[in-house]
Amino acid sequence: MTNTIHHFIGGQHVESTSDRRSDVFNPATGEVQARVGLASIAEVDTAVASARAALEGWKNSSLATRTRVLFAFRELVNQHKDDIARLLTLEHGKVFSDAQGEVQRGLEVIEFACGLSQLLKGEMSENVSTDVDSYSMRQPVGVVAGITPFNFPAMVPMWMYPIAIACGNTFVLKPSERDPSVTVFCAELFAKAGLPPGVLNVVHGDKVAVDRLLEHPDVAAISFVGSTPIARYIYETGTQHGKRVQALGGAKNHMVVLPDADMDLAADAAVGAGFGSAGERCMAISVLVTVGNAADKLLPKIQERIAVLQVGNGLDPASQMGPLINKAHRDRVAGYVDQAEKDGATILVDGRPLKVPGHEGGFFLGPCLLDHVTTSMSCYREEIFGPVLSVVRAATYDDALALIHGHPYGNGTAIFTNDGGAARKFQHDVQIGMVGVNVPIPVPLAYYSFGGWKQSLFGDLHMYGMDGVRFYTRNKVVIARWPEPRFRGVDLGFPQNK
Repeated sequence: MTNTIHHFIGGQHVESTSDRRSDVFNPATGEVQARVGLASIAEVDTAVASARAALEGWKNSSLATRTRVLFAFRELVNQHKDDIARLLTLEHGKVFSDAQGEVQRGLEVIEFACGLSQLLKGEMSENVSTDVDSYSMRQPVGVVAGITPFNFPAMVPMWMYPIAIACGNTFVLKPSERDPSVTVFCAELFAKAGLPPGVLNVVHGDKVAVDRLLEHPDVAAISFVGSTPIARYIYETGTQHGKRVQALGGAKNHMVVLPDADMDLAADAAVGAGFGSAGERCMAISVLVTVGNAADKLLPKIQERIAVLQVGNGLDPASQMGPLINKAHRDRVAGYVDQAEKDGATILVDGRPLKVPGHEGGFFLGPCLLDHVTTSMSCYREEIFGPVLSVVRAATYDDALALIHGHPYGNGTAIFTNDGGAARKFQHDVQIGMVGVNVPIPVPLAYYSFGGWKQSLFGDLHMYGMDGVRFYTRNKVVIARWPEPRFRGVDLGFPQNK
């Protein structure tokens, strides 16, 4: 008998009435370990109605009350972070240490949200006109929804709902049906922290649930992280229905290595950023751009490091890289390597034949290193989302920069060099949303904001940080006068400042 994962609506577990189910695998073994009910339109409506019913009470709660609940949630997540990481590894496959890191980064956003009394301050100007004051306030937008991907089932939802809830909104979360247990567990912790029923609801589902959230008249805003085609669909459909939308899409992150770089540092970074979490990160380095003769010095060092990488079950402490999320995705990623070989790329390291002893049914693909990749190849043009690192050789810095600017994605990038002038020029010149200098994965801290440019982001505001506060609130400006009797009387003239 496999476990059934239920919705979490109104502070309670709610079994799906839909007859549609989706398998949840253990990626390390290939076995089905649970099933999750996929919501019907009626079940989505129930979750939204629960959030709507809780909105009035929650948005009118004091900042002190919200702060106490957020701090209590922060403590519970911190106490249970290893439990969350273990659930995450069992359903996603990433190694336990990586899962712990994911939970920690999500925890940092909760800590940021705990400062809500400071974050929600407005502005005030006295005597903008005679005896007239003007001030602003930030107020919640209402019921908001989040649609999140499989690759960070703890962290990415935590980019959204802690800030949205801190701002006084209520939330409906539609996590990935591939690894849904973490989100339910975290919702339970939030309820234990004192969050009123209905403020945070988790509804599992597929396109049926997504489309209903996009068109539901009581949902005021949508946050999304996923692939670019779906991000564009979410943005266009949501805005057509009058919603505020932030939709983060795909990535093809380039790491530029100049000939003067510390090659050991660069090799460590390329392997860690290319193959960590089996490449299933939107901030993974998937393209290594070597300038001049950098490739001749760098690639042997990368091959040495790949040769000793331990690939296995994520719960095995010896494992450094785990499996991919499911068989279909594993086969899709391997297909890019097949095509690259046909297109003329040199396969320096081939992870396709890898078998993990005792886990022959697992969805494993070893690290793959492709050299002499060109911009016409599908392995370069498309987001692979797997442990495949493509090397593109560029003659000059300008050529490397042109490669980055010629790609439709603009999520993250990095440069490795010991030349401060070159690094400063790069961070100024490059048209990408997040930039690392000798840092391969430049994910902003919680008090900044996460988001790319070009086709990596649809919408005006990035996630978490102050952009998150702005997204989940509306600004209201008040102009107030408490007139003495001499100011009374009808005046049809245009208001003037005096």
